[in-house]
Amino acid sequence: MSAPPSPSPARWFQALRTRLGEPCLKTYSLECVELLRRAREAFQAGRTLKESFRLAQLEAVVQMLEEHECDFVDALGRDLHKPRFETVVSELILVKNEALHAINNLKKWMQPHPVERNLSTSLDECVVISEPLGVVFIIGTWCSPVQMCLVPLVGAIAANCAIIGPSECTAHTSELLHRLVPFYLDNECFHVILAGPTDLPDVVELKFDHVLFSSREEGGRIAQAAARTLTPVTLILGGKNPCYVDQHCDINTTAQRIAWACFQNAGQSLVAPDYILCHADVKARLVQALKCCLMQFYGSDPKESRSFGRMVNVEVFSRTRDILWRSGKVAVGGQVIEAEKYIPTILTEVSQSDPIMQQEIFGPILPFLTVDSVDEAITFINKQEKPLCVYAYSSNSKVITRLMSETSSGSFCSNDCILQSMMVALPFGASGMGSFHGRYSFDTFSHRKSCLLRGTRFECITYLRYPPYEDRNLSLMAWASTLSQKSQGWCQIL
Repeated sequence: MSAPPSPSPARWFQALRTRLGEPCLKTYSLECVELLRRAREAFQAGRTLKESFRLAQLEAVVQMLEEHECDFVDALGRDLHKPRFETVVSELILVKNEALHAINNLKKWMQPHPVERNLSTSLDECVVISEPLGVVFIIGTWCSPVQMCLVPLVGAIAANCAIIGPSECTAHTSELLHRLVPFYLDNECFHVILAGPTDLPDVVELKFDHVLFSSREEGGRIAQAAARTLTPVTLILGGKNPCYVDQHCDINTTAQRIAWACFQNAGQSLVAPDYILCHADVKARLVQALKCCLMQFYGSDPKESRSFGRMVNVEVFSRTRDILWRSGKVAVGGQVIEAEKYIPTILTEVSQSDPIMQQEIFGPILPFLTVDSVDEAITFINKQEKPLCVYAYSSNSKVITRLMSETSSGSFCSNDCILQSMMVALPFGASGMGSFHGRYSFDTFSHRKSCLLRGTRFECITYLRYPPYEDRNLSLMAWASTLSQKSQGWCQIL
């Protein structure tokens, strides 16, 4: 792979100093303006258009992850106490798979897509071309700080220039991206900025060609800021992801898969189950099975386990603790240690009006609600805001089909959790506006341009549309449309 074609802009990314000499990890507005200007100039110069350039950047992403795996493990360990296994599997491998998928399919994605022609265009070429949007802004989240920055970046690299804004909550991971990206990706086309949540709307108002963001709390402010400059957005909104457990299911396997999904990364995931809708007949057995799974996964004292993460900061921990103390009854866990940001708990006797059911949890707490039938579960889910995911566990295929077809969500998975969000062939999102992953990322950051390539032949037919308008010509065109409707099912205009 050739070296980056332009010098590193490290001067733009140096940690600024306060008067006391402490590092201030923030990119100020003038720097943002300058970085956006450089990226836009690079795009307008056609720097990103060649397939060879795009492939080189995608290969550089893979190289960065492979050469700095230990650095990412260390950064996520500092930010989230995230085990190496979880970092490699849910962050690094996922991004590498995304990049390799794009590398293997980029040529096909870039090719013009032919569409069906009618009689009047039978000798012409009708195609849809994927045209890069320009400079896009990707705003990361703290719950998956590498994945939610770099997976969308792969789609952006496949077509555009991009500026990444990782979350300030995961400072070590943000610093690492801030340091590594200039050494691996083109220094004019791709940049990292460090901005807090209060600064993001101002950055968005600088006018990008697309903005991608993943947060319900901040999503409204970002969308409003983007609307002021008519900037299109992709907003991945989480919501409370329901998990229905039917009376006909394998309890032990169900418990293992739910426990893994709910407590990995200390429950801090956009796609983790947010609450259990459990059939009353299996509630006691499922709670006991989950308790055994937690013992098996993390030992008798999970806070001593190297496999159990921590909440990202005291603010998130305190919010989670407050809603825990005002909801349901502790069935498993319940130990709260603020200094450790440790709070794994399973709750029963939860009601819909409890505080824990009024907002996303983003923590290792799993509330149980009971229902008496699949009909009651479907009704309950449909009364809530549209979730990012719906999960259903049942050995009855009819129950699974009903949950899938009679509820609305960004994604659906039966008899497992989270895996649907890790597949490059499936879109991720759609509980808010837009989606990404694989080809869907490429399409999100592309404009599909309609192209009709005509010659000047057969003017003896097309002259019928020209003034002065004659009834005879109109009759001929109406007759041609009738023929077209019968043979092709659409109206034909000569």
